[in-house]
Amino acid sequence: MPLTPDVRQSIDDLPHDPGKAIEIGPRIWWVGCHLDGDAFQCHAYLIEDGDQSVLIDPGSPLTFAETRRKIESILPFASIRYFICHHPDPDIVSAISLFDHEVTRPDACIVTHWRAAALLKHYGWKIPFWLVERNHWTLQLESRSLKFVFTPYLHFPGAFCSFDESSGILFSSDLFGGFTDGFNLVASDEGYFEALRPFHEHYLPSREILQHGLLAIQRHPVRMIAPQHGSIIPEPLVGFMTEKLKTLDCGLLASARDDVDVLRLSRLNQVLRDIAQAVILYRDLSDILSAILAIMRRILPEIRGIELWAIGSDGERLRFSELSHFRPTVAHPPAQVDRLLGREAAQWDNLHPEGYTLFETDAGTHALIVPFRDERSGKVRGMAIIDFTCKPDLTVEIEAIVRQATQPLQITIERELLYQSLERDRKRYYQQSIRDALTGLFTRLYMDDATERLIAMHARNPDASFGLAIFDIDHFKSINDRCGHLGGDEVLRRIAEVIASESRVVDIPVRFGGEEFAVFLASGGPDEALAFAERVRQAVGRLQFEGRLDGTRVTISAGLAQHRPGEALDSLIERADYALYRAKREGRDRTITATDS
Repeated sequence: MPLTPDVRQSIDDLPHDPGKAIEIGPRIWWVGCHLDGDAFQCHAYLIEDGDQSVLIDPGSPLTFAETRRKIESILPFASIRYFICHHPDPDIVSAISLFDHEVTRPDACIVTHWRAAALLKHYGWKIPFWLVERNHWTLQLESRSLKFVFTPYLHFPGAFCSFDESSGILFSSDLFGGFTDGFNLVASDEGYFEALRPFHEHYLPSREILQHGLLAIQRHPVRMIAPQHGSIIPEPLVGFMTEKLKTLDCGLLASARDDVDVLRLSRLNQVLRDIAQAVILYRDLSDILSAILAIMRRILPEIRGIELWAIGSDGERLRFSELSHFRPTVAHPPAQVDRLLGREAAQWDNLHPEGYTLFETDAGTHALIVPFRDERSGKVRGMAIIDFTCKPDLTVEIEAIVRQATQPLQITIERELLYQSLERDRKRYYQQSIRDALTGLFTRLYMDDATERLIAMHARNPDASFGLAIFDIDHFKSINDRCGHLGGDEVLRRIAEVIASESRVVDIPVRFGGEEFAVFLASGGPDEALAFAERVRQAVGRLQFEGRLDGTRVTISAGLAQHRPGEALDSLIERADYALYRAKREGRDRTITATDS
């Protein structure tokens, strides 16, 4: 549908009409919906780029009919290929459920971070995810490039912003959001900061984390900020609002009660800032918790220690204590802890509206249990146990410290569990890449890397020679023909077990290909290599099989070669392979050593 003045408006034309699509930059449109009486306005933005167009934070079912009307006054809805979801809150993403079924183009995708995708997948949408961290934080369109800026914990662990390089517009997610009275699309002066203040103070975790995100944003030449909530910030106000936000004490309201005086609140807030700084500065969990303990003891010297509990990815109970240097160990938790982990947080809140509980330990000391809530599932996923040398007087000050320390501790545990999960995945994927799936022996990919080190060692020390044994199963095709491929696979596995059992830790046993195996013998001369090959050959000859392989006798032939100083790997393999060929030609079930000629 061609654009006409009654369905569109420029950002420079005042006053702004919330019933129209408003062009805030070259081919960039505000297509949100204003809800009367709602100070928490949610904006949607459209980047017009032909059939590669982008819709940023589509909205909710309450607003999407209006958003779609505005989109279709600019271009067909089917022209949208990318749906950016900065975080998984329903007010900005749940509208996708309304149109997911009608998006039929195969290249359409939801652009988000993996941490949001882990939650968004539960909507059951058929539109696939395009993850920013797996695509170098860049989306290249036909006429422009979008850069994604990671702003973790603002307000979501996987939060990010989107920056359009051609216009200089930053789509800032929750950052720079505000509460507005009525429809005010563009902030008019510095006074708008008072609309930002309460939004950030109650919504974002800490000033340090906020500053970290703002510094990441300032690496880009931002000329306009288009947030999800509140008003657009034009270029003259961008610098002022950014620097002013850095001074806010975010999370401050979480610690305040009617009877907390300003001096004590400031003192407690300094504790919170220092705790958050420890979370940011230190990587090792032991260092983080040691720093947090020292900070909390400035006000509560009777704190003796702290331990953390969490539910692992497999449902196991994980304990983080000083005894294990705060490394996670699977353990059976105390009854008070066991009853709480995995419980509905609402049940806990009903029993303990103050947010913690005090109990006497088996050792006769007293401890506070503070739960960590999973806001998405509504369950208690972890907790901190703060141990005291004596029964504490639960003053308002102690309550405030406990409340303020909870979020950094929760962030610390979540980050540690994420690191642990990534490390397990890394090790698993590495093993999968270097191990043959059928036999468990190394792959040729690993062989290339490992033998490069052996050759380098031999070059430095001529006495550090190494040998190569190549084995081939005699008449393997007839085994496959007679017993089927499952039978052939069983023979390969059994022979691999023999080779692995005869190999030393320093040797490199490899599934060389098909029915061939290679073992790089990291030390020893020709006599040792021959003895090794003969042990393997004889052990294979003694193998007994059952089932479909019952009565089958398997033999192998072997070719040996010793690495020569300066010799390339291909040459070594060629000499051992020729010795193997001779063993086959001379009757099989034997070992031949390559000659030096």
